[in-house]
Amino acid sequence: MKAEILKLLKATPDFVSGQQLCEGLGVSRTAVWKAIRQLEEEGYVIEAVRNKGYRLTSSPDVLTAPELKSVLTSRWLGGELTCLYETDSTNNQARRLAEEGAPEGTMVVADCQTAGKGRRGRNWASPHGAGIWMSFVLRPALAPVQASMLTLVAGMAVVSGIRQAVGLESMIKWPNDAVVRGKKICGILTEMSTEEDSIRHVVVGIGINVNTKDFPEELTPTATSLSLELGRPLKRAPVIAAVAEQFETYYGRFLKKGDMTELMEEYNRMLANRDREVCVLDPAGTYRGTALGIDREGSLLVKKEDGSLASVISGEVSVRGIYGYV
Repeated sequence: MKAEILKLLKATPDFVSGQQLCEGLGVSRTAVWKAIRQLEEEGYVIEAVRNKGYRLTSSPDVLTAPELKSVLTSRWLGGELTCLYETDSTNNQARRLAEEGAPEGTMVVADCQTAGKGRRGRNWASPHGAGIWMSFVLRPALAPVQASMLTLVAGMAVVSGIRQAVGLESMIKWPNDAVVRGKKICGILTEMSTEEDSIRHVVVGIGINVNTKDFPEELTPTATSLSLELGRPLKRAPVIAAVAEQFETYYGRFLKKGDMTELMEEYNRMLANRDREVCVLDPAGTYRGTALGIDREGSLLVKKEDGSLASVISGEVSVRGIYGYV
């Protein structure tokens, strides 16, 4: 009920009468009063005026179920929602739920991760109040070989969602890192469970630096946050809602062909590496070239210095910008 009250209060700039809340939710005035008190205890500032009703004047930056449900506009992503004050890793939690039969779209959000995971086994710092740490369960009818492209789809959703929620232009460093002016603001980690030639589930984990103020010295040249770029603190729930909405759209388009055909042109417009010199760190031998964009399988096409064309597969090599750019 708190989520429904919040949604109504957020949608109405003026007062919402107690009677309107009672009739709309089918509950008593006492129940509404208790829910209002609980919201105030969570940090919401709600003005109450006799014969007028209630008006929301200030909202805290919290990642609770009522807050997220009051802003989510996605149809199925986040339909099952778990919000945690602290967890080891939202990917771990989402995987546990998936193994217990959680449906597609189940979302896990945490205010803090004690064992956040990045790619290649790296740790991902996830302190309280600083960022978005979220994971969700997918059950696509795809072959396992197609699942790696979901990380590109998630990267597009993050870039579009950030633009929609806060108006900040970010781009994608292939395959899926979101960057602003060459500095990383987001990491994405997908983990898959398979059975023979089919996918049991895929967990997509997204970490976005939102209100991070300081980074370790070794990360300062390469990492940033949304608030540092915009010069003001941000509320995280609207960003989550925008990313979820965008992911649903891109995921639906991706599933039509099971590859990047429907998304390739738009992805390439978001690609920070495109038409730039890159260094490909391939176990078979490092080489340089110019990134041209992705193909329909999500591989990065690189025109090598000798004029030949290489197809770089995500997860097999690292691609670094030359002269310090992405």
